[in-house]
Amino acid sequence: QVQLVESGGGLAQPGNSLRLSCVMSGRTVSSYNMAWFRQAPGKDREFVAAIRRNGGYTYYADSVKGRCTISRDNAKNAVYLQMNSLRTEDTADYCCAEDEEIMLSSIGTAEQYDYWGQGTQVTGSS
Repeated sequence: QVQLVESGGGLAQPGNSLRLSCVMSGRTVSSYNMAWFRQAPGKDREFVAAIRRNGGYTYYADSVKGRCTISRDNAKNAVYLQMNSLRTEDTADYCCAEDEEIMLSSIGTAEQYDYWGQGTQVTGSS
């Protein structure tokens, strides 16, 4: 049984940093394409970042490019999202997701991912 468990969210002042973690059980994280999505209250789910299983190529939404870094630790079977220079508009529930086979053109499409975690809340506020 596949399980994704996120952690690391919380309240942070604008300009500060947070590091989100997503630990996978039941599968090997290095064998799957992994992504982070977020959803703010009253808004649609939004792609944040992804890392491909082959080659570890990374992709980012324009809204976080240059501020966020997605990475993978195979030994810990986990994926991370380092968020720097937090903004109030980063406030959302952040979920990680995985898919074994995904086309590059669909890497930002939530419906393409098979398994999701429960999410961790990030609040950027002073």
